[in-house]
Amino acid sequence: MLQRRADFLAANGGRRAPMPGFVLLVRPRGDNDPVMRLGITVTKKIGNAVVRNRVKRRFRALARELLPVAGIAGADHVLIGRAGGVERDFAQLRAELLKALGKIAR
Repeated sequence: MLQRRADFLAANGGRRAPMPGFVLLVRPRGDNDPVMRLGITVTKKIGNAVVRNRVKRRFRALARELLPVAGIAGADHVLIGRAGGVERDFAQLRAELLKALGKIAR
């Protein structure tokens, strides 16, 4: 899990894949460590704490399912929540994350 602000800022310099429910940022670390790290950020513009935490829980569940399969080894993955992600269907978010990971892998 990414927690330091510097890691999030570094990931902002990597590849980005905007989707209706979120923005995916991926940046290879280049430290020869195959571990995939995940960071999730949801701003107060999205909603109150209950809504933000719900979005984060959904993102964690998606990442747990899809990153081992389609993620990029040795890279930091950051999911930035968008207002559209709150009411989006989980299956739709899953399809969008797969699409975003495919776009970045190219």
